[in-house]
Amino acid sequence: MSRTERAGFPLLAAFCALPFLVIALPLRAQVFVVEAEHVEKHYTEFAPTHVKYPEQPMTQLGREELIRFMQSEQGFAMRPLPIANLTLHANGHMDPTGEKYVEELHQKGMSVKAGDRVVVTDIRIREKTIELDLNGGPEHKHKYLRHIAIGGGGMETPLAADDGTPPTGVRLILLFEERVPDLNGEQLQGLLKPMIDFGVKSPAEAFAETLPDFLRKAIEQHRVLVGMDRDMVVFAKGQPMRKVRETGADGKPVEIWIYGESPQPVEMIWFEGSFAMRVQLAKVGEPIQERSENEMGDYWGNQPVVAKNQHEVKLGDSTDADRTQENAPRAAPTLRKPGEELPADDDKDKPVGSMQPVKMPPDLQRPGDPGYKPTVSAKPQDSGSQGSGSQPAGSGSQPQSGSNSNSGQSQTSPPPNPPANPN
Repeated sequence: MSRTERAGFPLLAAFCALPFLVIALPLRAQVFVVEAEHVEKHYTEFAPTHVKYPEQPMTQLGREELIRFMQSEQGFAMRPLPIANLTLHANGHMDPTGEKYVEELHQKGMSVKAGDRVVVTDIRIREKTIELDLNGGPEHKHKYLRHIAIGGGGMETPLAADDGTPPTGVRLILLFEERVPDLNGEQLQGLLKPMIDFGVKSPAEAFAETLPDFLRKAIEQHRVLVGMDRDMVVFAKGQPMRKVRETGADGKPVEIWIYGESPQPVEMIWFEGSFAMRVQLAKVGEPIQERSENEMGDYWGNQPVVAKNQHEVKLGDSTDADRTQENAPRAAPTLRKPGEELPADDDKDKPVGSMQPVKMPPDLQRPGDPGYKPTVSAKPQDSGSQGSGSQPAGSGSQPQSGSNSNSGQSQTSPPPNPPANPN
């Protein structure tokens, strides 16, 4: 065999083993969340853009300028993004959307929340699509090569080093009908604005733009509304100066966020769980102003959306195993053996388990016991047999044969197999 043929053997073996390695790759398992991560309904609603871009196809110069413009660009997520691929049709709808979008968030996991900062880590321009990986993308950098190693004798070196950290990014695929046009960076950012806003702003401003108008204005004016969650309060007021934990009148834990110090106005936000249930404002020389009525309308009442395949497990809830009788209720404790029946089972008038007279075995029964029947030794004997009576116990006399008509007392025969008389 020539040197060239020997050198081609490892490469051929690697390519032959590649399909088996791909088949052996672990599949992504479906994740069921115990506590539901609610997604507000306005995040599932999608409004298409109306961005004008040229019709001529992308040129080589335009491709290089677009990649240079978007590489390492930073923006803010306008909605929660899953660790998955999202297809956005240019000036059109998003796929998936609605409930499928919510299920994608819960099954694949959330990459970023609304208002979080994202970074373009990779961009690829193909014939009809522009693919942008945000925060590393949803897949390992070397999807297949990380599973292949070369070497021998225990000294194997992987073709692509990998630290095993699972990916946490997202991939946006901008899809055009025919081909990618010769658009510039501003036009591309305009098409992506329903998903990512690349405008220069603070995180609070970016988060506020993802909310309805009344909430956005409240956060921009640094006002706290009764019914806001903790994230909204942080974006509106920042981190509190102090936190106090107490127990409310109803026994529930309460957390108080305190902003400001006397003699300046002091604002206290009372949280029960994750929501602000009371807002107090204390000024020197004035009574405390308090608001406890809901100021969010039906934002939380009808808006949260939960994936169909998700259920929040609570104490006492029946599980799938209970519904399929895998965890059927167990019978009450009993002393019965498997398959054993009691006499009361045949008596419909007496419930099972009621107290019944104890029936002793025939050889242990005594006169007066329920169902007593005399044994063979207790039955009357013939005239030639031993007498049926005996003297009272404790008299010291020996049993006698025959009957004694003068005594007027009946005698019983001695017990079977009497002990031998030593005399």
